[in-house]
Amino acid sequence: MRQITRERIRYAVADFCTVAVGWFVFNIIRYFTIPSGMAWGSLTSFLLDKMVIIGQIVVPVAVVLLYAVAGSYNRSNTLYKSRLDEVVTTFVVSVAGMFGIFFIMLIDDSVPERLTNYELMLALLLCLFVPTAVVRLVITTRNARRIRQGRYAIRALVVGASPKNSAKLKRIIDSEAVSGLRIVACLDVDNKSQADTLLGLPVVRDDDYAALCDSLGVHALIMMPSQFGIGRSSEIMGKLYALDKPLFVTPDLMSMMTSRHRVSQVASEPLVDITNANISPSAVNLKRLGDIVLASAALLVLVPVYAAVALAVRLDSRGPVFYRQERIGYHKKPFRIIKFRTMCTDAEADGPALSRDNDPRVTRVGAFLRKYRLDELPQFWNVVKGEMSLVGPRPERSYYIEKIARRVPSYSLIHQVRPGITSWGMVKYGYAADVDQMIERLPYDLLYIENVSFGVDLKILFHTVSTVLRGRGK
Repeated sequence: MRQITRERIRYAVADFCTVAVGWFVFNIIRYFTIPSGMAWGSLTSFLLDKMVIIGQIVVPVAVVLLYAVAGSYNRSNTLYKSRLDEVVTTFVVSVAGMFGIFFIMLIDDSVPERLTNYELMLALLLCLFVPTAVVRLVITTRNARRIRQGRYAIRALVVGASPKNSAKLKRIIDSEAVSGLRIVACLDVDNKSQADTLLGLPVVRDDDYAALCDSLGVHALIMMPSQFGIGRSSEIMGKLYALDKPLFVTPDLMSMMTSRHRVSQVASEPLVDITNANISPSAVNLKRLGDIVLASAALLVLVPVYAAVALAVRLDSRGPVFYRQERIGYHKKPFRIIKFRTMCTDAEADGPALSRDNDPRVTRVGAFLRKYRLDELPQFWNVVKGEMSLVGPRPERSYYIEKIARRVPSYSLIHQVRPGITSWGMVKYGYAADVDQMIERLPYDLLYIENVSFGVDLKILFHTVSTVLRGRGK
């Protein structure tokens, strides 16, 4: 959405400029505070020093990167910012930036008294915080006013609208000035609406959801319960996830799927955002950064292991060293997962089939790889590419997803996060031998989505390493 992209750029540019101004003011304070500053003879000479000029560029860039990690520029955290949250985020980043700058760039300054150090630190904090906080407050206040005026709005399509849902639809329409969602049409997925309009909105009927969203310029979706029950709602939801757009559901539909509740919009009709897990933008970015660093390191460190395993697979049986298969990932985007091959090449000649104990399709080397989960090691490449995470629900094939979703509609919530090499469910159950075991594993994956954190990921990784070392894989 171009409006959101422009706003993200505007925030980043504003942050860069305000930090640059703050750092410039701090350098003036620094010049008049420390004796070494006076050694330059004049303020102009000091400000035109090569190192000072480099700092004038590096410091704003570094602080903007801190804001990026904190989630200030995430797509899901752009137009509808809380002013209080912005002040808190700005203060936290300013404190982190102050300590980083002081101990990297200013620690060698000749300061006559310790008290002067504290005064400089306070001055630096204020220079980083005040200009940025003021400008951000202006931007968020302006955006809030434009949302109320209807000038900032996200075009939304109501899916599952029917006369039975008209009361909910009216409340959503009435709350447009607060939610920022502008309803442009209603999609009748159950063929229950005889009229061409519903509460003044056009009623459309089209099975090609992607083409319909493109033609209407839709950037968000609101899902209402299907008249044919939760199974039908889950089927539609699975298709909507693949559009990679914000997807909101009404509270009654959410309660049908799971006891989990997370309100995104507090207005006349609360809506629950099911496209994002219960995790802050900063945690999302830190988790992704950690994935990249650890997966990249693993790819380099494990080169000898990869070579040994590849040779063993090649010598043990005919066929390629690696096995690639399409799986469904984040927001239902398909990707090709990569593993070391552990089965004979015609293992699924008769159709999809999960592995089981004493499976004759598994090769001798494959059995060893599965026992110690060495077959999963190539997936570090999937992690680096952004298709997977180190920790997250295991990705499945469409064939099995359809079977699971028909029995447990809440399975659709799994796609709020990137799938993982290991998961809470894997720690508890290991590999699933059938759909029933996949369903048994599901509550742990849903619980993970509600409790995503650095600490939980570390615990899961610890237990996974323990499982591998003890050879308790399958």
